[in-house]
Amino acid sequence: MRAALILSVLLLCFGGTVRAAPPSVFLEDLTWPEVRAAIQSGTTTIIVPAGGTEQNGLHMALGKHNQRARLLAGRIASALGDTLVAPVLAYTPEGEISPPSGHMRFPGTISIPDTAFRSTLEAAARSLRQAGFTYVVLIGDHGGYQPVLRDAAADLNRAWAGTPVRAYWIEDYYKATQTAYRQALRAKGLSDAELGSHAGAADTSLMLALDPSLVRPDRLAMLQGAAEGASGDPRLASAALGQLGVDLIVTQTVAAIRKARTEKH
Repeated sequence: MRAALILSVLLLCFGGTVRAAPPSVFLEDLTWPEVRAAIQSGTTTIIVPAGGTEQNGLHMALGKHNQRARLLAGRIASALGDTLVAPVLAYTPEGEISPPSGHMRFPGTISIPDTAFRSTLEAAARSLRQAGFTYVVLIGDHGGYQPVLRDAAADLNRAWAGTPVRAYWIEDYYKATQTAYRQALRAKGLSDAELGSHAGAADTSLMLALDPSLVRPDRLAMLQGAAEGASGDPRLASAALGQLGVDLIVTQTVAAIRKARTEKH
């Protein structure tokens, strides 16, 4: 009884100042009062991840970029501790629709114009500013639209000049996949030809480390060299190799966000 009384007193004294962490780092998993409480408790940052819906060879699902962006953004937010993750933008520029070019030559790929993508990014960022976030972080899992992310962040910062709110395009997120991750795989004995530039050993390994359900093992076993719609050799992929990339992407992105938030505006 005495212990219960002491606990009740403590709750009365301190309950108004101690707030529980949100039940998820993903905005779409939360109620609006939970988002408000998180912001009031010091959650200053929101990550807006861009993915993409495109073909990934015979062996990997169209949602590779979307799932990868979501899971990596979640790990980045957890490491930062004061950050939430907005829903992934699954509709991104993927090339000409008619006549089709690039990935649009394969069924299932969805493409939108750069202008539509940019306006969606900026409207999402303005919405999140209205909600009370101070830092809006743009990251992208696909190389083709990185300049659009950069330009959107620049537009937002011009509009928000004189306020404490900032938008950041974090280039390090994608850059890590093209530099440090590839270097780590070369150190394991893989050649650039085997790593490939799309749906090869590097790309497929990342997916195996994050969500192997999107990779078709039976298709991998059937391949006799480069797969249609892929560059590189996905047969050499493994979750262990992919984990090297996951660790590098998360570490470098967290460091870049922390650095950006300390810069004078």
